[in-house]
Amino acid sequence: MIIRKLRLQRGWSQEQLATLSGLSIRTIQRIERGQSPSLESLKSLAAVFDTNIADLKEEPNDMNNETISQQEQRVIEQVRAIKDFYSHLITYVLVNAVLFGINIFTSPEYIWAWWPALGWGIGLLSHWASAFEVFNLFGAQWEKRQIEKRLGRKL
Repeated sequence: MIIRKLRLQRGWSQEQLATLSGLSIRTIQRIERGQSPSLESLKSLAAVFDTNIADLKEEPNDMNNETISQQEQRVIEQVRAIKDFYSHLITYVLVNAVLFGINIFTSPEYIWAWWPALGWGIGLLSHWASAFEVFNLFGAQWEKRQIEKRLGRKL
């Protein structure tokens, strides 16, 4: 099935596709994992993707599918890294707000909450640089070179 590929090309989440098609999220997940959809599900998905049912049943050729899958996997990993960073940022803000609140109420003469905020902030800055690939020192290209080097191949 190419449902996942079509969904990712449009930048939709499984939840968005479920809403647009009138199917449950669980049904979308099952179809994307390879379970055969019912005719009604196929009709709904064909309408959403503005295609016919036969096109949804087609499998792209294996070589092209593999290349697309690798690209999709890379993008999915990057989006997850960005999502993890934002989750980390929200946690940082909330916890430090609580620490500053405790600090102000217990000992307003000395602001000790700067120290955990500073230490954690350095880690957060590192996470940001990694998630958004600001300094791509150990990125995909580096990994590929290292693998080829250890396998004794020349690039």
